[in-house]
Amino acid sequence: MLPLQVSSLGVEGEGIWLALGTVGMLLGMVYFMAKGWDVQDPEQEEFYVITILIAGIAASSYLSMFFGFGLTEVELVNGRVIDVYWARYADWLFTTPLLLLDIGLLAGASNRDMASLITIDAFMIVTGLAATLMKVPVARYAFWTISTIAMLFVLYYLVVVVGEAASDASEEAQSTFNVLRNIILVAWAIYPVAWLVGTEGLGLVGLFGETLLFMILDLTAKIGFGFILLRSRAIVGGDSAPTPSAEAAD
Repeated sequence: MLPLQVSSLGVEGEGIWLALGTVGMLLGMVYFMAKGWDVQDPEQEEFYVITILIAGIAASSYLSMFFGFGLTEVELVNGRVIDVYWARYADWLFTTPLLLLDIGLLAGASNRDMASLITIDAFMIVTGLAATLMKVPVARYAFWTISTIAMLFVLYYLVVVVGEAASDASEEAQSTFNVLRNIILVAWAIYPVAWLVGTEGLGLVGLFGETLLFMILDLTAKIGFGFILLRSRAIVGGDSAPTPSAEAAD
């Protein structure tokens, strides 16, 4: 029944991964909501609200892609036609800044540093979308290169600047920060590689495998990230990390 439904929606075999991605994000969102239902502390609530939003936005994105919305075709100048899930980029444009905000709050980074980091992040996503929608192959790879360089700046900023702020946080907050930072470093570094070898790049991996890879990365970078964050004693215990709202902007 599912293959027939998926085929009729125009997403073919990869629809199974979109469906599983939707379920995974929804389960994560429900878990985060249940876990934070009785939280009263305003600083703890901030983490729960942000993390629930991340899962909810991602679930909406995956559901829309499953039903064929957020999918378009790009015909290159050489005649090749590519199926592009632009809803994925809309998801990332909202969820990646929220992920960075979560880890920035944990580290106690300043408002100025977080604003700079999120601005570069948004530039990374927009140029990545431009790479996907360009019809000239050279332009596609040029924008992919720009987006990848922006990603490297984001990761460097996260390690050096936000990492320095985290060094003043509690021991538990530092430990959780290191784990979450490593998840971002590994998962985010794979995204441009997945684009390059996938249908939007060199075409070495088909849409079925590409969608599976992105689903695994998204679940890891969002639900896995949130699960670790909200189980940390720096969040749920009395060992709370400082937040930018408690600091004066530099």
